[in-house]
Amino acid sequence: MVASRQDAWTEDDDLVLAEVTLRHIREGGTQLAAFEEVGQRLGRTAAACGFRWNSCVRKRYDAAIVIAKNQRQQLKKMGRLTSVQTEVNGEAQLLRKQQSPVQQLSPSGSAEEQIDAVIRMLMNHKDLVRKVRQLEQELEGKVLEIKELKEAHDRMKKDLEQVQGVNEDYKALVQIMERARKMAFLNEEEPVKAIFKMDENGNLERVEK
Repeated sequence: MVASRQDAWTEDDDLVLAEVTLRHIREGGTQLAAFEEVGQRLGRTAAACGFRWNSCVRKRYDAAIVIAKNQRQQLKKMGRLTSVQTEVNGEAQLLRKQQSPVQQLSPSGSAEEQIDAVIRMLMNHKDLVRKVRQLEQELEGKVLEIKELKEAHDRMKKDLEQVQGVNEDYKALVQIMERARKMAFLNEEEPVKAIFKMDENGNLERVEK
């Protein structure tokens, strides 16, 4: 069955791709064989693995590639590049499964320190990515919290403005009622004005109203 995964590559997938490809470079294998092995492990096609390596992962491991190539040259001089033929027959894969990761990456004493440094670099990179993701999640939580607080503040501000508007309307009503009361009181206190009329003889006569 042909692998056909379409999901995005994770950091763990990239680490597997880098580890296997560097091992093949160091042991004199081909990148195609490395991509096929990674494809079997991750459920992807060799072409997808090769594209991922060349477009994204490879540039992160320039120093590690140089170290792996130097180790390959050392192995050639020592006549120890027989594992390539064994790998073609499938036996090297079984041996690598039985070995520890340090044994797989330590063909010689001088190369052991270099490959250990590469492993530490890979692990540190993985830990750093996890910490960055954790910080991103915490940041998203803080942003969401700030958003909720801002929305609550806006609601409280709107409610306060409405209350203030009611208070202003109430004060205006009280003032109107107070003015009306005063006007009514003044009208009650105003003295009655006398009214006069002229009688038949031309004299003014007061008329009470």
